[in-house]
Amino acid sequence: MGPQNEANSVVNGQQKVDATTIAQAEKLLGVDYSDAERLQMVDNIAGQVELAIKRRAVRLPQALAPATRFDPRLPGWKPIDPGIFRPGDEPAPALPSRDIDIAYAPVTHLARWIRAGTLTSVRLTEIYLERIAPLGEKLKCIATATPELAREQAERADRLLGDGIYLGALHGIPWGAKDLLDTKGISTGWGAEPYRSRVPASDASVVRKLADAGAVLVAKTTLGALAYGDIWYGGRTRNPWNLEEGSSGSSAGSGSATAAGLVGFSIGTETLGSIVAPSIRCGTTGLRPTFGRVSRAGAMALCSSLDKIGPMCRTVEDTALVLEAINGFDKDDPSSIAAPFGYDAAAPIKGLRLGYFPEDFKLPEADDLDRAALDAARRIGLELTALERPDLPYDALMNLLFAEAAAAFEELTLENRDDELSWQEPAAWPNAFRKARFLSAVDHVQLDRLRRRVMQDMDAAFSKVDAIIAPCLVGPMLTITNFTGHPALVMRSGFRQSETRGSLTLVRTRPRQVSPAKGPTFIVPHAICVHGRLFDEGTILRIGKALEREFAVWDRRPPLELQGSSGASLG
Repeated sequence: MGPQNEANSVVNGQQKVDATTIAQAEKLLGVDYSDAERLQMVDNIAGQVELAIKRRAVRLPQALAPATRFDPRLPGWKPIDPGIFRPGDEPAPALPSRDIDIAYAPVTHLARWIRAGTLTSVRLTEIYLERIAPLGEKLKCIATATPELAREQAERADRLLGDGIYLGALHGIPWGAKDLLDTKGISTGWGAEPYRSRVPASDASVVRKLADAGAVLVAKTTLGALAYGDIWYGGRTRNPWNLEEGSSGSSAGSGSATAAGLVGFSIGTETLGSIVAPSIRCGTTGLRPTFGRVSRAGAMALCSSLDKIGPMCRTVEDTALVLEAINGFDKDDPSSIAAPFGYDAAAPIKGLRLGYFPEDFKLPEADDLDRAALDAARRIGLELTALERPDLPYDALMNLLFAEAAAAFEELTLENRDDELSWQEPAAWPNAFRKARFLSAVDHVQLDRLRRRVMQDMDAAFSKVDAIIAPCLVGPMLTITNFTGHPALVMRSGFRQSETRGSLTLVRTRPRQVSPAKGPTFIVPHAICVHGRLFDEGTILRIGKALEREFAVWDRRPPLELQGSSGASLG
């Protein structure tokens, strides 16, 4: 290990750094130096440590963005003309007589009923508030209900419509906001004990835009503490299809509440799987937009180069309607990118090139429903194109995420407040934040260079196809596209028998599902992902709508016994 005497050591405060200390630290960083090299460091490494400690004395605001800004667009990138925004014009069915049937209707139907005057926003809001009371507690999916604000906004929506003013497809539609989106005067606790009393002074950009679109905020939906998992200070958010398992995370409450018919739609966020995972588990349709398309101003910052905000709905077209409302450049988000959004439901999809990576569908974790989705794509006229991918350590990119997240919540680690969080397993944030202090800054830069290489590879892949279909949590596509910033649509493709599953975990490698010991099985949704070119959500939405029609499973509901003990009041 080299010399260990006092002459070969330096003192940093009360911590002595000598050659032995350096040799031990090498094990944490995966390097190996010689005794002579360690002795050279002993004379000057204290200065390096002191500079780090000096910087930590500066308290940085949680929302302060780094000077380095991630942009998913490579030099020479040429935008794709998004075309017009023209949703489908299919007529809605007659307004159902039962409240439960109204509650589970997609936004496309709700919007037509409201505009026609057969359904008022006030009535629809009361339907959801009545369901939130018992089911929100049963599912642990509601952080804070907002009945006063909801009734005020619903009355305004009906009043405007009575005056001949229609604000668009979300006019009068009740929705749920993931509880990391600031809401003026309403608790926004980020799912984490240290922040549960936090009350913002202003609304997040997305919240303002939805209010301007006439939407009605009925609840703040739960999230796993600090946007990871489904455990928050109120317990574990449940999957409506199996109350014995969590809804996965971190947009746990948004997935659960939407699937259980407690809101018309919800807003989730994704850093690495937080829209995709709960959408799979709960059977919602989730759209993770291109990085930079939707403003994050007023949203909890976790990873500045990865965080994205998107809709979680019942149908594909619902997500298009919501994205149209929240899209747009915002000077208050340093990573915001001005990009028009188009979606033409009438445009044909026949002949579009749909890429896929055959090795992903051959993996043992892939389900027969994943492979059946390829057949469905062929049936609706898409041209499937097999793609190849370089063999790269995509999982290594995870250390970028851990470093950014640990920096965002450094105060919890350094002030020992991470102990206040309920989830304290090796996979949880407290342990991940502590470990991240030992990540190498040199490796971090090299990972950023690897990220650019992956961006170049994905750019080359998308030059051959219009979209890419993939199993949602199988293979590296979830990791790749989150780090490259490409959009993804996750949608139900069928149902299968499943044992009770654990939550999504990020330990060591890419996200994976952890299951406990064998037990009874439940019928649960399964999903497929369609990934798109940068700022080309319109194409994957058109493909998704056609697949949704082919799968014909979007409208199946969770078991009726979950709808409440009183069948009369809840349908």
